[in-house]
Amino acid sequence: MREQLEHDRVIRLLQAKYKRKFEVAINPGNEQTAPVGAAESPWYPDLVLLASERTRKLAGVVEVETSESINHLEAMSQWKTFSSLNVPFHLYVPASGVDSTRRLCADHQIATTEIWAYHAIGDQIRFTPVQRAPQPADGKGRPAAETREPAAAPKPAAAKTAASPRGAVSRPRTARPVTKSAARSTARPKPRAAAARTKSSAASRRGDKSAARKTGTAAKALKRK
Repeated sequence: MREQLEHDRVIRLLQAKYKRKFEVAINPGNEQTAPVGAAESPWYPDLVLLASERTRKLAGVVEVETSESINHLEAMSQWKTFSSLNVPFHLYVPASGVDSTRRLCADHQIATTEIWAYHAIGDQIRFTPVQRAPQPADGKGRPAAETREPAAAPKPAAAKTAASPRGAVSRPRTARPVTKSAARSTARPKPRAAAARTKSSAASRRGDKSAARKTGTAAKALKRK
């Protein structure tokens, strides 16, 4: 009796939760007011989600379980049927029954859109997402999230080379090795022409001195006469 009261309380909390997006019909306790499936053999899930349109098309079903209702019979009859309606199927179970629910879904190949765990904290009931179905794949068989091409990584600044106007890539200039002749030319800054000028100036100075000597000798001879 206690679990049934908690079960119906969870149903009404979920009704307020899903009412933001859908029109919600509930089947708490033994009520059978919102059927799904074939008219000759209807099923009555805990919550029936309807599109908020005039057509009132079925948009999903929600089933709430207790610790006692998580078993093979419930999985083979109700869970299997709700998962085959081609609409989202949300399953809410107590936190203590998450492992059993996963095992039953794997054993009977039951596809659920979402599995939630609920637990009571004082007077409040908290809901925790446990499992969600993967996103639908695209035409190439890959998840839709992987279809986006990754952005190209920026090239480092050192790898960029300057191009000439004709499109040719300029190569960096390498330093030439210093040869012996270059070292000698650096050690001797004066060219050969400068050396030749120096020699000619020295020779002219010597000629001037010899001419002066001769002039002085002639002057002395005139004085003696």
